[in-house]
Amino acid sequence: MKRSFIREILESIDSETISFAGGLPDESLFPVQELKKASEKVFENPKNLQYTISNGITPLREKIADFYNKEGFDTTASNILITTGSQQGLYIIAKYFQNTQIVIEEPSYLGAVNIFKMNGLDMKPIVLDNDGIDTKKFDEAYKNAKLAYLIPDFQNPKGSLYSREKREEVARSVSKHGGYILEDAPYSELYFEQKSKSISSQIPDNSFHLGSFSKTLAPSLRIGWIRANEDIIRQLTMIKETIDLHSCGIAQHILDNYLQESSRYENHLKCLRDTYKAKMEIFIKALNNHLPDFDFEIPKGGMFIFGSLKGVDSFDLVQKCMKEKVVYVPANQFYLDERVNDEIRFNFTYTAENEVQEGLKRINRAYLQGGR
Repeated sequence: MKRSFIREILESIDSETISFAGGLPDESLFPVQELKKASEKVFENPKNLQYTISNGITPLREKIADFYNKEGFDTTASNILITTGSQQGLYIIAKYFQNTQIVIEEPSYLGAVNIFKMNGLDMKPIVLDNDGIDTKKFDEAYKNAKLAYLIPDFQNPKGSLYSREKREEVARSVSKHGGYILEDAPYSELYFEQKSKSISSQIPDNSFHLGSFSKTLAPSLRIGWIRANEDIIRQLTMIKETIDLHSCGIAQHILDNYLQESSRYENHLKCLRDTYKAKMEIFIKALNNHLPDFDFEIPKGGMFIFGSLKGVDSFDLVQKCMKEKVVYVPANQFYLDERVNDEIRFNFTYTAENEVQEGLKRINRAYLQGGR
């Protein structure tokens, strides 16, 4: 296992560096005043500073369960485990399944890959297309592993969205062979057209559905969750108790207070979708103007644009770009064998328009001066 290249980049860049690397939300869209008001109410009651229960405060779990119920996915508070970000959720589940096989997408999320390595999971990568995983290869691998990790909504790093047909085919494979899928869904609310039905809703007792407020509200709150079978949630809670007694109680109470007016969160999500779609369009236009050799698919949501500069070692190029004070994530970081490739992941949600224009000009300069 090695450290995340993305986290290392974030530590090494300075204020003059334009970053397209981290999956960072736009800070100007954080609902600061609403969260401040919620915080003030929370601090009126000293009991909110006390220890709380390991699986998460009940009112917040009920509100998260209601997210699922509104979509026709029957869920109660007992199906929800609050975690310290969805990253902790992944770690808890990996501990539960440690030293077994797991099918993953290729490319895949580096944070999950590191967790799986640490817990002895033998990863079986299957190629990911723009409309989802190769389902024939998935079925063949899954029938032996009976465990899979998937990001069907605006995948990290590829930005791909599973088609309805592929979601149904994956669900059929799980139903046929038994076992479980880990459906990681931090970007599912960041759609530009319409929300897709989760795979987990088709196989509720054979799935772990992971959610997070990091991409939709504020990462620093560090509140995520797992939705799973009630019996499994109890077992996962015991594992969580070996890591921490409970996720931050203050953050949970603040979120619970904020979510009491459901329309407030719904309006905030609509603002995110509209703004991020506009930012994506700005980024695409700038790519076409300043980096015309970059070949990519237009995402339908999420935070990332993924593509390739034909014939370029994107890891070598990013070293040159760092000297130009601009960074991105070379895609070799998302493959198990870290193969040399020409693929790049750009984050389009964080930077302002003037930074997008200048950053891509800098990348093109490094590209033309020997990055080819």
